[in-house]
Amino acid sequence: MTKPIVRKLRCAVYTRKSSEEGLEQEFNSLHAQRESCEAYIASQRSEGWVLVRDQYDDGGISGGTLERPGLKRLLADVDDGLVDVVVVYKIDRLSRSLMDFSKLVEVFDRNGVTFVSVTQSFNTTTSMGRLTLNILLSFAQFEREVTAERIRDKVKASRMKGMWMGGVPPFGYRVENRKLLVDDDNAAHVRWIFSRFLEIGSCTELAREVGRRGIQTSRGNRIDKKYLYRLLNNRAYIGEAVHKGDSYPGEHDAIIDRAVWDKVHSILTESPRKRAARTRADTPALLKGLLYGPDGAAFSPTHTRKGGKLYRYYVSQSVLKHGAGSCPVGRVPAGEIETAVIDQLRAVFRQPEIVAGTWKAARAQDREITEADAHAALQQLDPLWDELFPAEQARIVGLAIERVDIALDSVNVRLRMDGLSGLAREMLAGDVGVAA
Repeated sequence: MTKPIVRKLRCAVYTRKSSEEGLEQEFNSLHAQRESCEAYIASQRSEGWVLVRDQYDDGGISGGTLERPGLKRLLADVDDGLVDVVVVYKIDRLSRSLMDFSKLVEVFDRNGVTFVSVTQSFNTTTSMGRLTLNILLSFAQFEREVTAERIRDKVKASRMKGMWMGGVPPFGYRVENRKLLVDDDNAAHVRWIFSRFLEIGSCTELAREVGRRGIQTSRGNRIDKKYLYRLLNNRAYIGEAVHKGDSYPGEHDAIIDRAVWDKVHSILTESPRKRAARTRADTPALLKGLLYGPDGAAFSPTHTRKGGKLYRYYVSQSVLKHGAGSCPVGRVPAGEIETAVIDQLRAVFRQPEIVAGTWKAARAQDREITEADAHAALQQLDPLWDELFPAEQARIVGLAIERVDIALDSVNVRLRMDGLSGLAREMLAGDVGVAA
């Protein structure tokens, strides 16, 4: 009697472990899973089951995602018709997500592949097997969600006790024995950053000063304005631990006094425009030492207050020494004359002859600068002007202007070509800062 021909079924074993713990051992969890699956396949040899040589393993990867190298290779071989049966130790080794598993079953069904669990005996080609599978997967997903909640609760409880829960330590701290300790060298930088911000009130200006001092992050990266904002808002520096927006007393030592923190945050709560306006009021007069009258006498800045409002002026030295009438232009409103000069200066940035002169002066310092470079640098400054920090505006005026002569009906601005060339080089290097 002729024996019936048994069709061979190519069986692929898939193994997975969520954590990397123990994977370095000679015999680990992945090996144990594979051994059980291979034994099960051997027991089904009479049914034509044969083991494929390729191994599909994912160590240290969660079952909540399909982005797994081993699983991707398995699915690719399934689509190529190289696998007839997928064997796993338990269902949750393949996936812990009901939605993800439904996608995998669709791939298996489309290619006529059977899915088998060694410890949970069922076959996905039958309706009862599908029902059992969905029930087991629901419990697997429930277990995963409960585990995630338990971890979140543990983290919250630990943070409420002020414990450090890992991650990159804040600048100024180091981690030893899972605790934050003050790093004296970087802590000194942190204290300087807080105190300097109190003085200038601008993260943009502060970032430039930090760069000039050569201060870098613990990983050797450049400290920019965004990094400074995060640093100034990090409550770890006052000895607190934060979780989900709530602060708790921390186990670590504070670097910044609470009084300094409160002063810094009284500044940070203001809008950047208000901070810029306040700093502008504290900035020395824009044209100090540059303004001269028809008689050649210098003008000095002064101010007066009426009804709580500040009025700024430039007054001729002739008037101050010899009284009113000693100069045809004795006093001018500061705002008006500064606006007139700045308008002329901004117009100058667009004049071809000024660009050419700037380029020639800049080439004396750097032969690689082209006329197009000088033109681009000066063109950038015009639209950027209103965004510049007041102290930066005053610095640029001092660089670009040699003298301003005022008469009864005119204002004449004399430029410094060497200053303009230096300014062009700064623009090309990106060293001109805007208000925070």
